[in-house]
Amino acid sequence: MNTAQTDLPCLSELVTRQPGLRLDAPAATVRGAEIGASTIFRGRRCELAGKSVLIGADSQFASARALIELDGVAGRLVICPPDFSKERLASVIAQAGVEAIVCDSPDKDFGAERPIYLCEDPVPLEAADRSPRLASAWALPTSGTTGAPKLVAHRLEGLLGAIKSAPEPAPIWSTFYDIRRYGGLQIFLRACVAGGRLILSDAGEPLGDYIARCAEAGVSHISGTPSHWRRLLMSPYVGLIDPKYVRLSGEIADRAILDALRAAYPNARVAHAYASTEAGVGFEVTDGREGFPAALLGAKGDVELRLRDGSLHIRSKRTATNYIGRDDLRLRDDEGFVDTDDMIEQQGDRCFFKGRRAGVINIGGLKVHPEEVEQIINQHSEVRMSRVSARRNPIVGDLIVADVAPKNAAAAREKNGALEAEILEMCRARLPRHMVPVTIRFVPAIDILASGKLARHYA
Repeated sequence: MNTAQTDLPCLSELVTRQPGLRLDAPAATVRGAEIGASTIFRGRRCELAGKSVLIGADSQFASARALIELDGVAGRLVICPPDFSKERLASVIAQAGVEAIVCDSPDKDFGAERPIYLCEDPVPLEAADRSPRLASAWALPTSGTTGAPKLVAHRLEGLLGAIKSAPEPAPIWSTFYDIRRYGGLQIFLRACVAGGRLILSDAGEPLGDYIARCAEAGVSHISGTPSHWRRLLMSPYVGLIDPKYVRLSGEIADRAILDALRAAYPNARVAHAYASTEAGVGFEVTDGREGFPAALLGAKGDVELRLRDGSLHIRSKRTATNYIGRDDLRLRDDEGFVDTDDMIEQQGDRCFFKGRRAGVINIGGLKVHPEEVEQIINQHSEVRMSRVSARRNPIVGDLIVADVAPKNAAAAREKNGALEAEILEMCRARLPRHMVPVTIRFVPAIDILASGKLARHYA
């Protein structure tokens, strides 16, 4: 595995410089100074030097400690979400050439035989545990994949590329994301660099308990997908927190969710960021509007954007370096741009996200992005969230259908069909005929994947 030494600081060194850093989980807490002076591997850390190491801990807290301690030690840090099946884990282990597994449960089955290193209670770091600092690669699975996941390699300096100087006082961060997904990892790294406090959730923790802990800690900065935020807005816990900064990423931030968050948190700056596991952090929009300024296209700077055949392409030092274990896949084109597969439409001085290239529904030869229809439905004052999909019809082909979660289910029932009529009328007024749903089904909730994104399916 990697044995190349580096003069760049590793994560544990950055954390040690931030004595105010504090990581909080429901049953554990640790400060930055403690992390840099201790080890959770009980004298075995030197055995992991230069190896490809899978971070397989169940808890975010143990994963955070392992990432901090092993960056600069391991040749490759392989990061997988906790919901990966045994089969997907085995695929990752094979692709990444994993030589050792770090976990907090000795009974977990990873689908492959590898030496297990348990995360234990920390003990002082001895001289024998120290080793030359390496340029560790960070391997992450791409989001939204089915079957065998694709892995991309990042360097720490690229992952930190979008993190600017921290405000004073240091923020108290939290995130609906798991830190083992790209969106959550970015927040984890922000906390490490800024020296603030990070409130970590626990597996299976009820939403109310998590938000109560955020409120008790006085969380000032909090991030999640639009679906994460819609779930909170539908809950009785939305008023427990009063953040100064609300961040959305991972899905299209439409006008309905931006307006709803501004109403719920009038003291907060609401921002939506564009990022992907492959392309890294692209940009952040803070003007309160959907989409992003067209002036970003072609502009020179740390991040360069362009459109090709309607798809957003990104070139920057924040992008992943390559795919791991897949010589048949190419991450960048000849000019160094990554094709994000996110489709964009430019209208005047603004660019709007239409949806993923792979998510297009074909209706009689005409393309429909489900997100375009959802953005219209979500603008109804009595709708909290929606999901549009295709339903096969043996006679006429695919048809557009929509699941809608109203803000007040009882009120929707009392309207006795009027809400459905109002939604359909909005769609007919603003969408081409082939994009208008043929049916609307009211549901109490819409499933959200572990990634925080809307669970999409073919009906």
